[in-house]
Amino acid sequence: MADTTGRLLALLALLQSRPTWTGTELAARLGVTSRTIRNDIDRMRELGYPVETTRGTTGGYRLGAGGKLPPLLLDDEEAVAVAVGLRAATGITGIMESSARALAKLQQVLPPRLRSTVAALSSVVDRAPENTGTDAPDPEVDHTVLTAVATAVRKVELLRFDYRGAARLVEPYRLLSWERRWHLVARDPSSGEWDTFRADWIEPRMPTGRSFPPTPLAGGDYTAFAMRSIATSGWTVHARLRVAAPAEAVLARINPAVGVVESITDTESVLVTGADSLETIAAYIGMLGMDFTVESPAELRPHLRHLAEVYLRAAAD
Repeated sequence: MADTTGRLLALLALLQSRPTWTGTELAARLGVTSRTIRNDIDRMRELGYPVETTRGTTGGYRLGAGGKLPPLLLDDEEAVAVAVGLRAATGITGIMESSARALAKLQQVLPPRLRSTVAALSSVVDRAPENTGTDAPDPEVDHTVLTAVATAVRKVELLRFDYRGAARLVEPYRLLSWERRWHLVARDPSSGEWDTFRADWIEPRMPTGRSFPPTPLAGGDYTAFAMRSIATSGWTVHARLRVAAPAEAVLARINPAVGVVESITDTESVLVTGADSLETIAAYIGMLGMDFTVESPAELRPHLRHLAEVYLRAAAD
């Protein structure tokens, strides 16, 4: 299937490059038989491409009206899946406009039999608010940042960027999308330490063009590592709380990405957690249902007192 798809792409490129080709010429260029070319032409027509047969002493093929379009060699399920994915991506801050443009272009090149299906999906699918877990606005990620990071990951090249006022040089390994945010999992080549970086805080510099020998991550699970490290470095604000409960009990109540737990004694632990605002931390920490004290920052305490007063008034007879 992969060879057939690649040949169809090459065939489409040839048909787009000049007005008319004979079957013999196409077969010679692609290194196949004339019968294979005829079968490939039939397949392209099934996919909705207007390939016409020309008359003459030798005959040939040409693209009809609407044929000079980007290739879409997808079956029905694949085309609908791509359209639905692009529709969902229109709700991701930073790339929503690009996703909307791509969806519009996809609809233009869809075979006629699929346009009504995709149009129906687009017209009846609504989106609910994405940001329901914090009072902070969604972060904006420039598509050029994602492109620069993804390119460095694909090429296995060192990535240089500015990050919250500091210059960084890292070995990039993975991009993770989580909670409307993009994160880069990378390794410092000097110290050997692994870390996770928020993409909306990354300001790429010129490409280094320097390759590096990849180093396996212990355990091999980049997503699990990122979810753990985001708790301590991937949020706008962080808090350190001493909880009157064993570490196992606290871990059972939280998502790994929103907190790191350190055991102090059999009955006490420290929770390091983060969010996009102190108000969000104050609201969610109450869901632990456990006694705790704030070690830092002191600015969190007024938010806790405010919520405590609100709850007391609501609970009053």
